[in-house]
Formats: sequence, structure tokens, C-alpha cells
Amino acid sequence: MFDRLFPRHQTRERHITSPLFQERLDYLQHCAAEGYASTTLRPLATDLLLIQNLLGLPESSQRLEPATVRAAIDKWATREPKYFSHKNGRRCRENLPQRAIRWLLYMDRLQISRSDTSAYSVFIEDFAGYMRQQRGLSEETIKGRSWCVEDFLRWFFRDHLSLSDITIAEIDEGIARKGRDHGYGRSSVKVYASGIRAFFRHAERKGWCRRGLADVIESPRVYQYEGLPSGPSWEDVQRVIATTEGGRPKELRDRAMLLLFAVYGMRSGEVRSLKLESLDWAKNLISVPRTKGRRIQCYPLVETVGEAILRYLEGGRPNSSKYREVFLTVEAPIQPLRGSSAWTIVAKRLRPLGLPLRQHGPHALRHACATRLLAEGLSLKEIGDHLGHRAPKVTAAYAKVDITGLREAANFTLGDLV
Repeated sequence: MFDRLFPRHQTRERHITSPLFQERLDYLQHCAAEGYASTTLRPLATDLLLIQNLLGLPESSQRLEPATVRAAIDKWATREPKYFSHKNGRRCRENLPQRAIRWLLYMDRLQISRSDTSAYSVFIEDFAGYMRQQRGLSEETIKGRSWCVEDFLRWFFRDHLSLSDITIAEIDEGIARKGRDHGYGRSSVKVYASGIRAFFRHAERKGWCRRGLADVIESPRVYQYEGLPSGPSWEDVQRVIATTEGGRPKELRDRAMLLLFAVYGMRSGEVRSLKLESLDWAKNLISVPRTKGRRIQCYPLVETVGEAILRYLEGGRPNSSKYREVFLTVEAPIQPLRGSSAWTIVAKRLRPLGLPLRQHGPHALRHACATRLLAEGLSLKEIGDHLGHRAPKVTAAYAKVDITGLREAANFTLGDLV
């Protein structure tokens, strides 16, 4: 390894004769197996030498806290700014503490405090990078899985110091508590478990935990069409939208969002991701960034929806905002809506109606849009195209809740044909 990275004999000897030779070699070989190029491994090897000196690793076998690691490196970096000069290529001051923490994690010598989330954030950032760069997953999927992992690790590290100690029983308990203590339904627990399973497959490859855990992580069985789509009737949708009549910024924003959910059947992330440039007023078009499939889908801008968005832009959205997202918070700090914001906006207006619905978020309006299109005689292919479905079987679920249509089919007789 060092022969390949350092052609000069003196440099090579310094790496080989310095303390923690085997630990540094093992980590470099691990990184090489992960696909690190030589141009990355070379400065990493130099940084590892520096890190073991700054932290006094040979003299101690105790675990170090992230705060201790950062303090020692920051103190040295203030005295030696030239180490991060341009001639050192991509090396920067912020990367050195992260490299130290990753190495300590690999050696199982990082102590995670119950109040310190910075250590397990390294796990999350690495996992998110893997999903983005190697799996090519959408940002919505990455956000969702990262949230599940953060929630799980926050719970786990309340009573543990290292991920290498984790057992399948603890993983099962971490998943089960979502249904037992947090009221998650089986479908939600299944999604949560799927995110945790994907994380532990990655953790096993990185050497953060023992192997074989991901293969035995179980999740609730959810039967096909068990959670049939359900939404309010179109009359109830109109009642919900009527609650936004008014001229206050919150009412203007909520009305535009509700119409996008109900008329176009847009998903929460798609509405939150809309940019000002998504609206082509000259051609009367709206470009929807589909969260599933990572494509842009254009629709004619329905007059009612266009008027509601325009009223919000002119009378409800802060003109001085630096953000390009269409929908922003109405209270300081002004910023784009977070993941749960859209659900809260819809639920606060839908729940007071007292409708017998299983869900009260944006998806309820998406379901209402689909069933309305089905009742109007559109084919499942047309409905699927409108909703941005990638598979026909997803749209087919809506046919199972068209009770009126099913009754008509049941009343159909073959007449003279039999």
C-alpha cells in the first residue's frame, strides 16, 4: 500500500515506522476496497499520521469524544494554517476532523455522548452520500431514509457508545417502538424498517457493525391492497378549499397548495419543490418535478389554480426572499417548507370536517383527485399519466375503491347472450 502511494523511500519509511502502522494500513486498505483513488488515499495517509500524533492515540486505548477530537485539531489548525494551503490540493480544514472521526469509528475508539449528535451524523452523511452517488436515489428518498436512520441512532445511542455493540434484538426493539409507542401503522413501520435495513447493509460494508444483521431485520407484512386509497369526496374537497377564503398570507398560500394537491394530485414533495421558474405564465404551463422517477412533467395551468398561485405570489409571498421555492413559511425565519409542513397544512383544514378518513394529509387529496377522474370516465392509463405513476398496477388500486363503478358492473346482465 505505502509502496504504491509514496515513491520516495524516506516518506515511505516515515509512514511504516510511525505508531499505529497496522491500524493505519488496515483503514487505508478498507478505503481502497471502497473505491478510493490513489489521489485520495495519499493525502488521507498523511492526515492519519498527523491525527494519531495530535490525539496521542498510541498512549491511550480509551475512546475519544468527537468534541475532544475537534478541539485538538482546531487548536493545531489555528497555529498551522499553511497545512491547508492551495498546494495541498483538496485538503481543507473542515475535512480533517471528519477524517479523524471516521477513522476512530472504524477502530471502534469513538465515544458518543448522549447529548452529542455530531458523531452519528457521520454515519448519516456517509449513508446519504452512498444513496446519492452509488444508488442514484431521489432526494426525497434520501431524506426519508436519513430521517429514519437519525431517529433510530438517536434512540440507540442514549444507552450505547458504539454501533459495533448492536444486536438484532436491539434493532427489533428500535423498530417495534415505532408501532408500540409512536402509533405507527403497519405500512409506516414497514417503511421505517426498510430504511433501517438499507442502512445496516451499508454499515456492514463499511465495517461499522457485525455482519449478517441486515439479513435478519424483519418488518410487518402488508398485504396487497390492504391499505386501499381513501380520500374525501369532491364535495368535501370543495369544503376544505373554502376554508382558505380570505386575504391573509397563510390563507393565500394554503389555498394554492390545496388546489395543487386536489386538481393535479401532486405529492407533498412535488409541491414543496416547485420553483418560481416552474411556472411559465406566457405559455400557461406548470412544470412538476416528480419525486419518483426524477423527471419533469408539464401540465396546462388550470385557470383557478393559476389565479390562486398568482394571488399568493403578489399578496402572500415575501418579495424580498432569496429562495426560489414558490411556497415559503409565513412566519420568521422565512424559508422553504419542511417535509412535515405540507401534511400539517392539509390536516389542520381537513380534520375539523370530521370525515371518516384513515389519513388527513396531502395524499388524501391526491386520492380524491384520482377517484374523481375515475368517476368521470378516464382510463387507468390516463389517470396514471396524470398522477405521474410509473407502473399501471399502482393506478389499478383506485379501481378497487370505485364502489359506484363496481356496483354498475355487478348489475350488468348478459341479456340475450346467454
